[in-house]
Amino acid sequence: MGLTEQIVAMRSGMGYSARLLGEFRRTALLVPLPEGDDGGLMSGWQGGVRWIYAFTDEDALARFAVARGAGAEVREWEYLSILGARLVDAVIPTVDGPTGVAVDVADEDASMLFPPVVGIVADAYAVDAGLDRADAV
Repeated sequence: MGLTEQIVAMRSGMGYSARLLGEFRRTALLVPLPEGDDGGLMSGWQGGVRWIYAFTDEDALARFAVARGAGAEVREWEYLSILGARLVDAVIPTVDGPTGVAVDVADEDASMLFPPVVGIVADAYAVDAGLDRADAV
């Protein structure tokens, strides 16, 4: 089962978080690059967290572009193909502040957030690291 199917299973209550996270880490995701030459990855802010936008395929990325109003524009979006594991293990540690990954955010029933918490990102970058487990629930 691929990442999209794991997300759908999890959202329907039939999935397993360990399988979802494993598939996320193994999947090559498409991460759009913002216009300009700042060398970053396209992201947005919500709830005090920076969310890096990532997509499971070019169709999902295209739906995101249309949702952002780029449908009328005739231009290609540049993107980076990167494993989910590399994104959370190597990229997130280079970003200032809490950072997670938002997968397929334009797909209402097939999107998933991978927040900056223990088990997803390294403990040093997790917002819940060091909390007593009773406090984290």
